Amino acid sequence: MVHPFDLRTVLLAKHAQHVVLIHFPIALFMTGVGLDMLSRGKRDSQFASAAYWNLSFAAATVIPTVLTGWLAWHFALEDQKIKGLLLLHLIAASTATLLVITSWWVHWRTRKTPMPLPRYRIPVELLGVAAIGLTAHLGGFLSGVNT
Repeated sequence: MVHPFDLRTVLLAKHAQHVVLIHFPIALFMTGVGLDMLSRGKRDSQFASAAYWNLSFAAATVIPTVLTGWLAWHFALEDQKIKGLLLLHLIAASTATLLVITSWWVHWRTRKTPMPLPRYRIPVELLGVAAIGLTAHLGGFLSGVNT
């Protein structure tokens, strides 16, 4: 029987890291988007500052999440051909990753200049939330949670 607190089992499971890590960029990004909406585009707002830091950490944590997703495909799914739900999950995850990093970049670039936050950031952020939701939904089916 496997002990629930055995670190070797936890850290070396074939796909567990992706399942654990994915929650960080999801929560950080969605919280950042919510805080950005509360800031109403005012750069000097505390909400805008909190949104920036949440988006920054979301962009930083999305990279290891993508890498562990690739490792989960490689080890847990044994490099099976990417088709069906796995392909849709990959496309949605790639889109979500691009939108998370783009959202962070818009906020980062704006902090370096005196210009206000651009209005186009809102549709980009909301598309990011939708892409994350779709990716998570498809990932639930792949992991067996939504079966």
